[in-house]
Amino acid sequence: MIVDPHSPVRFQAVPSREIRLRRSRERLALRTFVRVEIVFALCFLLCGCRPRPTTAGPSIEFRKVPPAMQGGREKVDTISGRVTGARRGQQIVVYARSGPWWVQPWPTAPFIPIQSDSSWSTETHMGFEYAALLVEPGYQPSPTMDVLPPLGGPIVAIAAVKGVGPIALAPTKAVHFSGYDWKVRTIASDRGGLNNLYDGDNVWTDERGAMHLRIKKRDGRWSCSEVFLTRSLGYGTYIAVMRDISHLEPAVVLSMTTFDDWAGEQHYREMDMEISRWGDAASKSNAQYGIQPFYVPGNVAPFAAPAGPLTHSMQWESGRASFKTVRGTSMQPGAPVVSERVFTSGVPSPGRETFQLLFYVVDSEKNPLQHETEVVVEKFEYLP
Repeated sequence: MIVDPHSPVRFQAVPSREIRLRRSRERLALRTFVRVEIVFALCFLLCGCRPRPTTAGPSIEFRKVPPAMQGGREKVDTISGRVTGARRGQQIVVYARSGPWWVQPWPTAPFIPIQSDSSWSTETHMGFEYAALLVEPGYQPSPTMDVLPPLGGPIVAIAAVKGVGPIALAPTKAVHFSGYDWKVRTIASDRGGLNNLYDGDNVWTDERGAMHLRIKKRDGRWSCSEVFLTRSLGYGTYIAVMRDISHLEPAVVLSMTTFDDWAGEQHYREMDMEISRWGDAASKSNAQYGIQPFYVPGNVAPFAAPAGPLTHSMQWESGRASFKTVRGTSMQPGAPVVSERVFTSGVPSPGRETFQLLFYVVDSEKNPLQHETEVVVEKFEYLP
């Protein structure tokens, strides 16, 4: 072959046998490295980014769980379980949730011992859910809580479980008032420092359509009243017209409120207009507006409600709750204003809350309730 010396083509030197062998070994090593990297990546993806298992801390399991049932003192059941990894001196504290979480079986006896076989058992009142806490010696459980406490400090382990079966609500009495269907509570409830009875016979409507709420003695105890709407209404204006409330004793509470049993994280969506001196006859105020939690400064606005018929309203909007009380039987323009307050912090959003009317007794050593009493709600109105 004749090659023009000016051509761009050049002869390439042929690699020696040693060079070819070295290059072959390098290519083989590279392919092996790539395979290892691929296998490692696949293992990483399949196994995830989880760290190696570590030794688990103490844990709680349930062996027997009561039914999912609305709470009350009329019925108890057994809840039991087992603890793994508990130390000497630690104990179990049980809560049942019906509205708030209530310590079980009683606030005066909240600690359940752990047996030698690591089991525990106690009676409990009913709830929609149940929780068990493994706690250190010296822990002081709260009688009620909106939400369960976080793990840490004196709380060594927490376990929660829903009640068994479909939710069973307590029997109620039906009543129709101001164009709405309501239910009347019939089981006892802890409220105001007392365990009050509730009786369906304490609520009725008269021939003019007004609703009567009564507190009376039954078997040596006060029997109270509670009614609630059968459906949630959400944002809007809630109006209640009341007859004269100046006769009420200091230990009586008349409350118009929204409440959601399932919303502990939003303090049960509770917003209230309440008539009461809370057991103190010397109190200058006998009424208040409020949103939960009441211990937050600015969440309660007390005022003095005068004698005679009064109309109370709450306008609930996104991020805003406006309360007003006027003299007379309507919110018409020009009605004399008794009190008003607007809350813009901590106002809940709608959920499963219902509007409720409660008439009950609070604990008072100075001014305990002396006589049976009654209030009349002339009208309820809701404006979307």
